[in-house]
Amino acid sequence: MHMLHTAIELIVGFVALFLIMKILGKRQLSQITPFDFISALILGELLGNAIYDEKIDIFYVLFSMVLWGVLMFIIEWISQKFIKTRSFLEGNPSIIIHKGKIDRNELKKNKLDLNEIQNLLRKNDVFSIREVEYAILESDGQVSVLKNSDYTTPTRKDLNLPPKPTYLPVTFISDGIVLWDNVKSCGFNENWLKSQLKNRNINNFEDVFYAEWLKEDGLLLQPFEKN
Repeated sequence: MHMLHTAIELIVGFVALFLIMKILGKRQLSQITPFDFISALILGELLGNAIYDEKIDIFYVLFSMVLWGVLMFIIEWISQKFIKTRSFLEGNPSIIIHKGKIDRNELKKNKLDLNEIQNLLRKNDVFSIREVEYAILESDGQVSVLKNSDYTTPTRKDLNLPPKPTYLPVTFISDGIVLWDNVKSCGFNENWLKSQLKNRNINNFEDVFYAEWLKEDGLLLQPFEKN
């Protein structure tokens, strides 16, 4: 009975947590701010208390989770509806490097040191501060970098080349499974895909680990490696 009770609490808690995250939207996962992080911890703690503490009824915890989720939703709604509240609720970006110079005051304000800045810059493929014209610390803790013109890659416009159309790559096969909707959306069918595989001595779709179509470059195929 104890195992059954735990299983029921887990399922109910899982569904509740899933619905709360769905209602709050993808931002909760893709752009986690300090407030979002703390909120996620609290939701997990509330659910954990219900499952492992026999004195706490699951329905009281569900009420707490729903109430916390409603409060988070209200905060998100306010920040979207009233622009002036965003700086207070979400925080403002900080310019930590301005015209190639590190702003020590902004570093102190955001509790950062030089080693942390260098680490964040390396994650943006910047290994020297001399490459940076501007660096902005975003509200989620990430750093956006605008490089000095001496270190930026020349564009087609810089080289006086005619503009070239840009296409999005489309995945055709992932882990041996064909994504037929993607294939058909690009104007191809099963016979065409089979012929592409045969041209590269591949007999079955299941033998392809990854296949990607790019209009200007054609089909990229990576078969499963044989052990």
